[in-house]
Amino acid sequence: MSHPLRLGIAGLGTVGVGVVKIVRQQAALLTARTGREVTISAISARSRTKDRGVNLSQYGWEDDPVVLAQRDDVDVYVELMGGEDGPAKASIEAALAAGKDVVTANKALLARHGQALAEQAEATGRVIRYEAAVAGGIPIIKSLAEGLAANEISRVMGVMNGTCNYILTRMEATGQGYNALFEEAAKLGYLEADPNLDVGGIDAGHKLAILSSLAFGTRIDFDGVELEGIQRISLEDIRQAADMGYRIKLLGVAQLTGRGLEQRMSPCLVPADSPLGQLEGGTNMVVVEGDSVGQIVLRGAGAGEGPTASAVMGDVCDIARGVRYPVFGQPANTLKQAQRGTSTLPAPYYLRMGLTDKPGALAKIASILGEAGVSINRMRQYGHVDDYAPVLIVTHKTTRADIDAALNIIAKTDVVVEAPVALRIESV
Repeated sequence: MSHPLRLGIAGLGTVGVGVVKIVRQQAALLTARTGREVTISAISARSRTKDRGVNLSQYGWEDDPVVLAQRDDVDVYVELMGGEDGPAKASIEAALAAGKDVVTANKALLARHGQALAEQAEATGRVIRYEAAVAGGIPIIKSLAEGLAANEISRVMGVMNGTCNYILTRMEATGQGYNALFEEAAKLGYLEADPNLDVGGIDAGHKLAILSSLAFGTRIDFDGVELEGIQRISLEDIRQAADMGYRIKLLGVAQLTGRGLEQRMSPCLVPADSPLGQLEGGTNMVVVEGDSVGQIVLRGAGAGEGPTASAVMGDVCDIARGVRYPVFGQPANTLKQAQRGTSTLPAPYYLRMGLTDKPGALAKIASILGEAGVSINRMRQYGHVDDYAPVLIVTHKTTRADIDAALNIIAKTDVVVEAPVALRIESV
């Protein structure tokens, strides 16, 4: 039997401790399935004395993760600290320079520095694996890089942030507004230290940028992702969407068109009876469309100790077996720099705005939309709140550019008292 595969683990939070538990509890299974023993040589974290609910005294300790990454008794450096720069980046670079393979769950780092790290790894014959960086326990990275490698991918989309999906589905189920559910999610520990990473769509945008690179053979371009969070979604939006047979999801969509690579992470209406529409709570789902395979749907836990540690160990097992391929599915130096595309493909839109309660207000809005080339499918004015009336409009298929042009004019009129909200109605 081959010599053991020795891990150095940096970061002993929920996921890091989960990895330690799997290595211990599934030792015989890992050996049987990889043909070699998987062990832990040393670890690193901010605090050496913190009680993590598991005995770590048998492992070597390094205060500096860079030193851990360079140890002679480490074959695979497992980075679970997070952060797009600082110790995470420095230690991964050190590990590659020292001839180590790398497993990471760090989506932010890959979204910002993935191309440079891939070039460094491939220049030295090393691999970087990162299944845990996207959608928790769902094997979407492996699916795109291996199982779907023979397909020309036309579209990747999905719900990739469980916190946002939890808030939106709880709004519908409980009748509570966004602010109340935001506080509930915070109390349950679902939010990042910077909540905007979740509710602002940034966390999910990192994941979408990684999937775009794998799906379309392009260099990662996180700055090209159009980001819009869920902060402006109201309970009325949730209810009206349900009345029309839709549910609202923070949806990531990436597709390569003749006008460039379109990447957007924004709230959308999806059919309530679709797989994405039926997704509840903190679960993630990724939908991939390929020319040969058609549409496939992957659903599972998007976070948590077990699912994420499982994804980390899946990468470790592949390295133990000798499975090696380029970081983003093809050599980094062949990845093309895609032209950035905007939401050019037409779709219907849901619009909500508050208008002054006076004659001619609705007619003025309809006229502005028509002049911008936006055709109204249906319109509804309901109730009154003090001196203004909420108005809902569903358009026929149009482009985001035409919607934005109309809304910019509408926002400057004297009939609008509440900033318009526009949500794309996505076909899935």
